[in-house]
Amino acid sequence: MSDDPDLGNPGRRALLVGGLVAAGGAVALARTASSQSAPGTDPMAGHDMAAMQADPYAAPMPGMAHGNMMTVGRVDHARNGFDPAPMLTDWYLGTTETLPDGRTLRTFEVSAIDREIEIAPGIFFPAWTFNDRVPGPALRAKEGERLRIIFSNNGSHPHSMHFHGIHSARMDGVPGAGLIGPGEEFVYEFDAKPFGCHLYHCHALPLKRHMHKGMYGLFVIDPDPARHPDHATVAASRLLGTPENAEWQELAMVMNAFDTNFDGANEVYAVNTIAHAYMNEPIRIDKTRPVRVYLVNVTEFDPINSFHLHANFFNYFDTGTTLTPTLQTVDLIMQCQAQRGILEFSFADHEDGMYMFHAHQSEFTELGWVGHFDVRGPGA
Repeated sequence: MSDDPDLGNPGRRALLVGGLVAAGGAVALARTASSQSAPGTDPMAGHDMAAMQADPYAAPMPGMAHGNMMTVGRVDHARNGFDPAPMLTDWYLGTTETLPDGRTLRTFEVSAIDREIEIAPGIFFPAWTFNDRVPGPALRAKEGERLRIIFSNNGSHPHSMHFHGIHSARMDGVPGAGLIGPGEEFVYEFDAKPFGCHLYHCHALPLKRHMHKGMYGLFVIDPDPARHPDHATVAASRLLGTPENAEWQELAMVMNAFDTNFDGANEVYAVNTIAHAYMNEPIRIDKTRPVRVYLVNVTEFDPINSFHLHANFFNYFDTGTTLTPTLQTVDLIMQCQAQRGILEFSFADHEDGMYMFHAHQSEFTELGWVGHFDVRGPGA
């Protein structure tokens, strides 16, 4: 498939009118919180005026509490080969062995692969992927480990993996230092530092093409509590596999977008690629456990993206490289491309229900970047 098909230039507004997003679409939330439905009425029977007068905030039908501004139909996740629901917690840990000096060597295997993916119902995109998915696998390691990434280029263009972190120039994933052609292989090797919420992406030219085609992913380095005695408990809560970390609900979220007609402007926006994925399948949250979101923005063609949490506030750790918040008690943050951070919040004092999150650029929200947290107490 050509990278730049001659599809004309209808623009994103024309796509809206043409049916990419439709108010009152056929897809509604599978479950509606009890506080959002009118008791004793058929939710599909239209407006019940008596119920609406009794509860003016009740939704007349499932999903309508927030306008039901959604895509029509469902994406075939099985055909895609990846599903945005399990992607939230699918950390790629690689394989480990012990080096002669006692340190851990953690090895990842990553391949560049060309494939078409469905990003919204009936909307297909000719992607360039890492390991057959967009975003690529969420790599996770521990501060101080030795990392080895075996990168194979099975695509049709030169590619690389550039890691946001600390490493030698030889491992930078730019032309002359880890950029390889189709059929070639390169091994990146460096120490895992600094701890934080990072990313990797292809650094081949033209960079905007390789980025927006899907060549990016989360790269998380957990802090080693032994290296941070003043904040050991906080560090342990971020270290995967510890009892302190098990108390948290951790989510991997990559804000991205797609220019489907290659005119330099996006038509579809999402978290983890699929428009309205977390409206169709809200993210289940246990209100008794705190939530930690690893958030990165890789949206091309728009200078900033944002994350807004409804009916709640969070602490924000910019880049995730500190164990104390850079912002406290905020409900919205902005990120430019490649900016990232960690959000921490709790629903412990909230009633059960659907709580929305989305970009606060309204256009992004209407074109797919919006979802719900399905917050429930024990036994619900």
